[in-house]
Amino acid sequence: GPSFYLFQQNLDTTSSSRCSSWQRFCLSVNKLLLSFFQDSNLSVHTDNPDLTPCFQNTVLAWIPSIYLWSALPFYLLYLKHNKRGYIVLSVLSRFKTLFGVLLWCVSWADLFYSFHELLQNRTPPPVYFVTPLIVGITMLLATLLIQYERLRGVQSSGVLIIFWFLSVLCAVGPFRSKIMTTAAQGHVNERFRFTTFYIYFALIIMELILSCFKEKPPFFSPVSTDSNPCPELTSGFLSRLTFWWFTSMAILGYKRPIEDKDLWSLNEDDTSKAIVQQLTKEWDKEKFHSSRKEDVTYVKKSNNVLNHVGDGPEEAEVLIRDKKHNRKPSFLKALLRTFGAYFLIGSFFKLIQDLLAFVNPQLLSALIGFIKNKDAPAWWGFLIAALMFICAVLQTLMLHQHFQYSFVTGMRLRTGITGVIYRKSLVITNSAKRSSTVGEIVNLMSVDAQRFMDLVAFLNMLWSAPLQIFLALYFLWQTLGPSVLAGVAVMVLLIPFNAAIAMKTRAFQVEQMRYKDSRIKLMNEILGGIKVLKLYAWEPSFSEKVLEIRKNELRVLKKSAYLNSLSSFAWISAPFLVALTTFAVYVSVDEKNILDAEKAFVSLSLFNILKFPLSMLPQVISYIVQTSVSLKRIQQFLSHDELDPNSVETKVIAPGKDMSISLNYANKKTPILYFINLLVPTGALVAVVGHVGCGKSSLMSALLGEMEKLEGEVAVKGSVAYVPQQAWIQNATLKDNILFGQAPNEQKYQNVLEACALKTDLEVLPGGDQTEIGEKGINLSGGQRQRVSLARAVYSNSDIYLLDDPLSAVDSHVARHIFDKVIGPDGVLKGKTRILVTHGISFLPQVDHIVVLGDGKISEMGSYQDLLKQNKAFAEFLRNYALDEDIREDEPTGIDSAKICPFSPNDSFVSTRQLSVISSEGGECPNKMSTKRRVCEKKPAESPLPRRNPNEKLIQAETAETGTVKLTVFWQYMKAVGPVICFVICFLYCCQNAAAIGANVWLSDWTNEPVINGTQHNTAMRIGVYAALGLLQGLIVLITSFTLAMGGIKAARSLHAALLENKFHTPQSFYDTTPTGRIINRFSKDIYVIDEVIPPSILMFLGTFFTSLSTMIVIIASTPLFAVVIVPLAIVYFFVQRFYVATSRQLKRLESVSRSPIYSHFSETVSGTSVIRAYGRVKSFIDISDQKIDENQKSHYPGIVSNRWLGIRVEFVGNCIVLFAALFAVIGKNSLNPGLVGLSVSYALQVTLSLNFMVRATSELETNIVAVERIKEYSETETEAPWAIEGKSPPQDWPSKGEVEFVNYSARYRKGLDLVLKGLNLQVHGGEKIGIVGRTGAGKSSMTLCLFRILEAAKGEIKIDGVKIAEIGLHDLRSRLTIIPQDPVLFSGTLRMNLDPFNKYSDEEIWKALELSHLKTFVSSQPSMLEYECSEGGENLSVGQRQLVCLARALLRKTRILILDEATAAIDLETDGLIQMTIRTQFEDCTVLTIAHRLNTIMDYTRVLVLDNGTVAEFDTPANLIASKGIFYSMAKDAGLA
Repeated sequence: GPSFYLFQQNLDTTSSSRCSSWQRFCLSVNKLLLSFFQDSNLSVHTDNPDLTPCFQNTVLAWIPSIYLWSALPFYLLYLKHNKRGYIVLSVLSRFKTLFGVLLWCVSWADLFYSFHELLQNRTPPPVYFVTPLIVGITMLLATLLIQYERLRGVQSSGVLIIFWFLSVLCAVGPFRSKIMTTAAQGHVNERFRFTTFYIYFALIIMELILSCFKEKPPFFSPVSTDSNPCPELTSGFLSRLTFWWFTSMAILGYKRPIEDKDLWSLNEDDTSKAIVQQLTKEWDKEKFHSSRKEDVTYVKKSNNVLNHVGDGPEEAEVLIRDKKHNRKPSFLKALLRTFGAYFLIGSFFKLIQDLLAFVNPQLLSALIGFIKNKDAPAWWGFLIAALMFICAVLQTLMLHQHFQYSFVTGMRLRTGITGVIYRKSLVITNSAKRSSTVGEIVNLMSVDAQRFMDLVAFLNMLWSAPLQIFLALYFLWQTLGPSVLAGVAVMVLLIPFNAAIAMKTRAFQVEQMRYKDSRIKLMNEILGGIKVLKLYAWEPSFSEKVLEIRKNELRVLKKSAYLNSLSSFAWISAPFLVALTTFAVYVSVDEKNILDAEKAFVSLSLFNILKFPLSMLPQVISYIVQTSVSLKRIQQFLSHDELDPNSVETKVIAPGKDMSISLNYANKKTPILYFINLLVPTGALVAVVGHVGCGKSSLMSALLGEMEKLEGEVAVKGSVAYVPQQAWIQNATLKDNILFGQAPNEQKYQNVLEACALKTDLEVLPGGDQTEIGEKGINLSGGQRQRVSLARAVYSNSDIYLLDDPLSAVDSHVARHIFDKVIGPDGVLKGKTRILVTHGISFLPQVDHIVVLGDGKISEMGSYQDLLKQNKAFAEFLRNYALDEDIREDEPTGIDSAKICPFSPNDSFVSTRQLSVISSEGGECPNKMSTKRRVCEKKPAESPLPRRNPNEKLIQAETAETGTVKLTVFWQYMKAVGPVICFVICFLYCCQNAAAIGANVWLSDWTNEPVINGTQHNTAMRIGVYAALGLLQGLIVLITSFTLAMGGIKAARSLHAALLENKFHTPQSFYDTTPTGRIINRFSKDIYVIDEVIPPSILMFLGTFFTSLSTMIVIIASTPLFAVVIVPLAIVYFFVQRFYVATSRQLKRLESVSRSPIYSHFSETVSGTSVIRAYGRVKSFIDISDQKIDENQKSHYPGIVSNRWLGIRVEFVGNCIVLFAALFAVIGKNSLNPGLVGLSVSYALQVTLSLNFMVRATSELETNIVAVERIKEYSETETEAPWAIEGKSPPQDWPSKGEVEFVNYSARYRKGLDLVLKGLNLQVHGGEKIGIVGRTGAGKSSMTLCLFRILEAAKGEIKIDGVKIAEIGLHDLRSRLTIIPQDPVLFSGTLRMNLDPFNKYSDEEIWKALELSHLKTFVSSQPSMLEYECSEGGENLSVGQRQLVCLARALLRKTRILILDEATAAIDLETDGLIQMTIRTQFEDCTVLTIAHRLNTIMDYTRVLVLDNGTVAEFDTPANLIASKGIFYSMAKDAGLA
């Protein structure tokens, strides 16, 4: 770098006065270094130094030229490849060229003047010929370069800026000396040369200024279409160097939160298109090379083997396969070829930065030397300070260029790998796809590609760390000799210590994850069944379970916190311990060894440099190990077999025929289809039938070319549409799913909807055909999915339709409709070639041709009539299937009868219950039509909300946080930690820094100790105190991080407990309007942040803050003048920090939001590859994926740059601190001792890092502290009434009679909604059996909810046995009533826990209840009996058994009032009968309220209450009600009971 040269020139000046001959000149250059020691007094030790003319005319004049010529070949190579159109000749360019030509003229004028002198017989020294010649040619070159760059479209040239800068730098010296000599002599010596030099100086300054401006964008560059191009491309060299072009975004982000539209488009080189194309090319080359090598081995091997007559060809196959494994195509090579060159540029910057890092310690020693030497001229000091600053700035610039290149490489790697994997997943064979799950493939894309990205940022450390360690040790050895090894030994010993801690921490993390997962799973169930918990008053038991898990989780957290504080103790104490051992050894080895300021502080700053690479090296190595595993996995995936695109020919076949197949198809080397010969004429409808697993779907795959072909050929003429067995639905609108990339055509679209019976569904879906369909079609029923899939095929208007059993998922009448309207002879598709795999026998008579498959062969084919006559396999197939078919067909459920119902009857849509009601009531209802209607009337399973006006949204959108965080949030967190602890932590931090400063001040004092007879006294005491102070600092660090961790865990515990407590006390209406996911998110993500993210970021923030603070204190203490500079620097720092935090936080949010669509789109694609290929949409899907990746990188790239932008600004502030610390030390030189200067400057050299990390920590803290706010928000939602009220609890045996009375009772679900119950007045006597009936929405369920006070009264009251229920605690009330809820909810846990969570009852009582509820046989047959584990939601019990478990719960409780909310349809008649019988026998003397959906169950009740629209319509005995011919009568008539 130029700064190093400058240093040389200023110190190594030659003594020779005038070079009179060439030899003298050569000698003087050789003597450059020697002469410094001989007569340096002449030019160095004066207060007014000057350089010798000889030096000025040679070395100084040649430096710029040497630089330009050496850079030229590389630069020309770069320009040759970089063609961006040319730039129109501008005024700027003309001036640059003009000045360049003038410079050339000036230099050559000098040359001609020398010739002129020669002719005059005054022989000038040869230098006067050589230098002007060189300078002249160089200037000409620079001028030509300006024009060449213009033609190549370079807007701002870094090479030339540096050249002009060097020229100016090298001309400043001669400029000054010329003025000084003239002033001294009083007249000008060589007037001509003097003049030319001044002109030359003026011109190069002009050139430097002009070259800083950038040219206009190139002409004829491809027209940029994007609205918001990245300013980086058009920004000048200086702007790129300092990332100034990013400032506009930083300011914008500060003004308002950044949105998607503010992001710049990606640079051409970073787009998926460019990168993936290149990577694919390299990978294909790699595959090609390795396959060529294989071919050679093939032949040899097979010949060798086949010569042995005994071995068959199978043997040969095996050997060849083995050989194949020798040289796999290496993905790593492809990556290196694609990204290597770009990455190496970054490595080059890193190298320069590493070398520069070691200049400052040398300068520090020069500075301390300068302070010691009282009569050194002042300009030395200023020069050293300036050099320190320049060196630091250069280092900053280099480091951030290196980071930029590394991170961009990482970003490109991720893009490339993701893209390549995506493309591969579209062409991979099905057998290969089965070898890894979708999840694993998605992991390749998310986790493994991410690993590459993380590694690349630190990859350069692999060579840079050893280099830094080597250099640091070399310089240390020079300073302190062999004692260094003691310090290094300590460092090396700390590595395994840290590694052990890391291993242990990882183990703890795994354990903690386990607890966390189980807690979230439990919370999920609790929130799912919260209503049941409320009804049973079981909250305390479950709350205890959650807190138990939480306790274990926090216990593990505490352990890992102990470990972490140990490791931070090691981390903070390491540099200190190293310094201590080194100094102690150094001083005690030999008493002649004196520790002076220079040695102490230079070695301290070297140890600080050493700290980073030593800690990074093990990390990088573990990164590399992880990444190599990922590389293997990706390579294996990319080496899977691909489908042969030519396995299906699309050639024209015999005229009029559409498909000819004769093939032997296989999968994994065992054929699945054998010798199939099939010709399908154009426009025919062919049905393929056969038993399960006989190869029907495989035949379809074969036609699509999805199978491996062994022999034979397949030909398909025309375009193909494919409907798979499992419908594949994209996460897009319903309309997009049907259009599937075709041009929209409204008329055609409506016809398709009509034909596929989707019209009725669209009326039910919330957004019609614009409804967003979730992943895997989650919000559609099975039948709807199948019909959408079919509609997609019909819309595509292809020539050939392959329909793989599309009718099985829909109900029979819908199947009939679809067959008639779409597939059959009169359907939309008539005239197309259709191959239909089906099980529906009723359709077979209408097809043209039937193919019967059996075990992979065609057993028969022909028309329906032919096959029946043959009476072979097909006839038998018909007999098997005909039985169930008849039943399905006879049901008179035409499409018209369905119109009564508001829900789509087409298939199991609204709830699974509707299906079974038809079958279960089949026996009792003479009139099937009414059954159908009543199903629809039953209220939907969802929360019993009355119909709302459509514009009022049920679920309010969640607010995303933007903007800055309020201080109150920090205060809330501090309250949670405990104010005392907060104070203690801050106090401890102060102590820690005081101890650190103390140790260093002591050291500086020690170095100032006078040297007597070549030794220093009381070294033992010095070492002792130094050690004590340092270890004290370490100890305080340990205690601090301990306290902080404890405080963090205390906060985590209290915040979680408050949240949990509140959520159990929240009224039901909250759960009706808030998605469970949102609440779970608070319990998982936000609690995780509070547990594990906030404490470390607080630790980091406080650490860096106090380090920076102590630096300021030390510098001000040693040079008080420094206080003046602090304010402006602090202001700059503050602004940079505010801009950065606001912008980067929003960029991070955008990045994480745009990341998940990549993976969800990918997993969708993987599951739908065959459909995508069949419709020929591979290309467009690749484009979609690329676009999603680019969207993500659009927010990721500014994120990278924002860190660089910040780094350069903040480090500049740090470099200014170094500059001023050094400057003020020089100014106050006489009053300072070397120890203090060493102390303050070495502190200043460290401050950059902590300033940088302080901003990062602030940003991290602000981003994450939001979690506290979110949890607080949910801990303070309004709660329901208290669970128990002191002094108001009812008597022990209440309710003894079981009388219920409603007095003028009204209720509503939530504020602002209509009343659901309006002024009910009724009285129920003890022991009565009451049936409650009414249409949907009449308020039947609401009545039960009111009894349990899930809904509170709007007015009026309910009395039970004379006690007003509104006045007692909720649990007192709820635990004395029993309910058998409508949908049986079970929790994962033992069966016993599900019956008796509080362990109130003995085993005998439980077995008795099980016996009465007819579960005893089932439970006793299980090996674990009562400890039988129920899975989540009771999945491993049948629905009927779950209902019976609920009955058993009721039998255990046995209170005087039982409420039975009858299950609508989920229950089979048998179970229903059992429950009714048990209730009649066991609850004889109790009051029973039954909400009935089946009237026959309540015909023998004492009274029946008919509700209508929230009021009592009729209330009497069933007989009287039927006699009075009211509402009840009409309902009974419908049900065929009257």
